[in-house]
Amino acid sequence: MSIETRTKKAGKTYAFTEDHEKGKLAQFWFQHPPEGLTLFLVLYTQACRWSKCLGCNLPSKMSEHHVPFSDIMMQIDYLFNNVLDEPEQKNLKKIILSNNGSVLDEATFSTTALMYFIAKMNMHCPALKVLSIETRVEYIDLAELEVLSRALQEKNPPTQLEIAVGFEAFDETIRNEHFNKGLTIEEFEAMAAMLASYRYHLKVYFMMKPVPQMTEEAAIHDIEKAIQYLDKISEKHGIPINMHLNPTYVASGTPLAAAFEKGDYSPPLLQNVIRAVLAGQNKRISIYVGLNDEGLAVPGGSFLRPGDETMVQQLEKFNQTQDYRLLT
Repeated sequence: MSIETRTKKAGKTYAFTEDHEKGKLAQFWFQHPPEGLTLFLVLYTQACRWSKCLGCNLPSKMSEHHVPFSDIMMQIDYLFNNVLDEPEQKNLKKIILSNNGSVLDEATFSTTALMYFIAKMNMHCPALKVLSIETRVEYIDLAELEVLSRALQEKNPPTQLEIAVGFEAFDETIRNEHFNKGLTIEEFEAMAAMLASYRYHLKVYFMMKPVPQMTEEAAIHDIEKAIQYLDKISEKHGIPINMHLNPTYVASGTPLAAAFEKGDYSPPLLQNVIRAVLAGQNKRISIYVGLNDEGLAVPGGSFLRPGDETMVQQLEKFNQTQDYRLLT
């Protein structure tokens, strides 16, 4: 099934970005977690082939068609030659590598380009501690991870490999029947066990209130259960886990936007995001709260509202320190 067919079948109406300037990055921004200066990098490639998740329009920033490895490599050159200045390259502690889909899907993100990125990163980012690669679970290939990890170990000091996957909602019905994630608990746990056996780290994306069927209280409870679950997985496998919690915004061209326009959905309240995060206190996992709608929200569809400024500052400081006293 083509990406266009999957997109239409999922009730999405957005168009793909085909007029992207060759050799330029799709998006990038900096974050400030406890690890230090972090670059969130989105390279322009063919769009996510799953393309069915209810409220996601991230593929709209990508191409419907194949993007050759040479074009992706041009973007990588542009990053190191024109975007990152010398102090940023020297001070970067972590890079999250994304294509708004699955970097480990060779059909959309060339392995040649991925190895080229690691080579350039090894040369230009001497202080880098962690490379986080976003992907769907089904594209994780142990043989490929071993090669990537070996390349990261060649840098002195070595860089840790982290795999970042979307879980989105803990409740299985919400996750797979309403949100259309296509991820089972069994698949996730098998992946976690595999990553732990090679001492790779794990980042897990969750969304706060991702579907119209959820109330604010149900959304809080879902994240609380997710935190408890990830804490148990971390204990069981001895694997470092970061929960990246994104309050849901209403993305244009999605069924969630249609529900929002009819008055059947509203984004989560930031004070309830804080209530949910507090469940992570004294747990083994770390939590990072996403506060960026990436410019993709419809008018009025952001989780950020007038008067939220103080809570945003609290959460930004929490992201940097993991100090729960800031949220109480």
